[in-house]
Amino acid sequence: MTRDEVTEYFLSKKGAWLDYPFDDVTAVFKVGKKMFSLISAANNPVTVNLKCEPELALDLRDVYEDITPGYHMSKKHWNTINVQGNLPDEEIKKLIDMSYDLVFKSLPKREREKLC
Repeated sequence: MTRDEVTEYFLSKKGAWLDYPFDDVTAVFKVGKKMFSLISAANNPVTVNLKCEPELALDLRDVYEDITPGYHMSKKHWNTINVQGNLPDEEIKKLIDMSYDLVFKSLPKREREKLC
């Protein structure tokens, strides 16, 4: 996937929005006030950080060479995915969906209801 395709997919999620809290090259995608992904304009190849269940994060790293521990993130809960590697686009979208869902479900009920 290209950077633009990934960005478009992030922003297609219900209530997703773009923020630049760290610098002007690191795009952080949030739902509510919580981050579910980030992507740096400086990275080539394009990589994204996605939240993941801890056990699944380890399993994915064992299976896919394009999935590594989250760069500058909690290695337990975040993976870095090379979206221009060998992972099929549909697999990347599933990983994005998982990250979004984990964060969405952690929002307070009232906030989730506002986004629906």
